[in-house]
Amino acid sequence: MTENASDTRFLHPRYWSVWLAIGAMYVGAWLPWRVKMAVGKGIGLLAWRFAKRRRHITETNIRLCFPELEAAQQRKLVKDTFLANGMGILETATGWCRDPEHLRHRVVFDGQEHMARLQAQGKGALIIGIHFSTLDLGGALHSLFFPADAVYRPHDNALFERFMTRARHRSFGTTIDRHDLRGVVRHLKAGHNVWYSPDQDFGREASVFAPFFGVEAATVRLTAKIARMTGAPVIPLIFHRDTDDTTYRMEYLPPLEDFPSGDEQADAARINAVIEAAIRRHPEQYLWLHRRFKTRPEGEPRLY
Repeated sequence: MTENASDTRFLHPRYWSVWLAIGAMYVGAWLPWRVKMAVGKGIGLLAWRFAKRRRHITETNIRLCFPELEAAQQRKLVKDTFLANGMGILETATGWCRDPEHLRHRVVFDGQEHMARLQAQGKGALIIGIHFSTLDLGGALHSLFFPADAVYRPHDNALFERFMTRARHRSFGTTIDRHDLRGVVRHLKAGHNVWYSPDQDFGREASVFAPFFGVEAATVRLTAKIARMTGAPVIPLIFHRDTDDTTYRMEYLPPLEDFPSGDEQADAARINAVIEAAIRRHPEQYLWLHRRFKTRPEGEPRLY
């Protein structure tokens, strides 16, 4: 199908709501910063009040992962999570619709020497990203400092998929379907950095069970497999919004040593521990709205 044919197809009424959403993202991306953050918090507050299913998922995750918190503290963390993820919608719009150069002054980037050393050696790194609410803005801002390709899940809606992919191409060299293992391996062996987020539940067949906040979680085997197949260093990347809601902190941790170990479960547990430590810095900014513990070990009841 030609591009013109595709454009005609997207004029169908079933895509009008998607066009409206894309237009709203462009408008949101250009709002003054404090207005943008206030609108994001408003979206989050509405979702907290009315998105009952997502709220139930978030409450379940917080209860499981932070049993040390009192009930009132857990409720506050749930609400703060919705507020942070509401701001994340406007941050995503900004990352997709604007040149990230205009935000360079808002970024503090620690640990750059770790990636610089790998680049000087001509090595492509497997970057471990994390599903914070700031994920897509983080990808855009990361592109100001280091190049990377990105592994992603294609969107089910064809128009939004095209919009999202084009937007991400402005930040990443290439976007790679998460099912395209050969593509990931090929890019790493060619010396590219590849951004990959392994902190979601992709089902029993793709996973082993490893602790995440003390709860057994289906954790993908692929991280260790990619590292083994390519010899690429695995380097965690942390990205948070500071408490002033106007600046961001990005940090590369040192490449993981003795990884992979050859023990799938131990490797999965190690990745989970790195991600957990990063989340604990700003737990409200994590995507607790997704069903991280959807797949359960044999004999365990469903949690949601």
